Amino acid sequence: MSGPTPAQTVGPFLHIAMDWADGPYAVREGSPGAVWLHGRLFDGAGEPVVDGMIETWQADPDGRFDHPDDPRGAARTDGFRGFARSCTGPDGTWEVLTLKPGPLPAEEGGIEAPHVDVSVFARGLLHRLVTRIYFDDDAELNAADPTLSAVEPDRRTTLVAHRDDRGYRIDFRLQGDDETVFFDV
Repeated sequence: MSGPTPAQTVGPFLHIAMDWADGPYAVREGSPGAVWLHGRLFDGAGEPVVDGMIETWQADPDGRFDHPDDPRGAARTDGFRGFARSCTGPDGTWEVLTLKPGPLPAEEGGIEAPHVDVSVFARGLLHRLVTRIYFDDDAELNAADPTLSAVEPDRRTTLVAHRDDRGYRIDFRLQGDDETVFFDV
């Protein structure tokens, strides 16, 4: 009889075992208002991570999750799944087709700015890294967001995606200069 399997990094295994049928589509192609969240994943040396995966989970434009446990009722946007996975390409690129989320209720009657929850999987990691994507065109809501406000001001830019001709772009850096802020969850 063999013992437990030793801890392993998530490495290239994720391309085999973590396949997601809908892939990078949190919403159907051609959905009104659909935008691409996209960018690149870099390691601590600034090199692209070619065997990584970006996983997203988010609310719909009304701030509702596609989940029966959402106390406000499940998402009502037709074809919206709220979840997607994108494996990185040869140059570290990733992309997810989605709808921009709406604000969410926060504790004590506050509001959370529109954001996307992100898990990063890559070689050398024993566990996923968790971060968020906020949007540059929500500056007023971002300023009042309790989570973003708790991040050191000079590091907040690592969590903000910028509008471009395809949707919103944000790069993730696992270490080094401009390392993305990751949360301990």
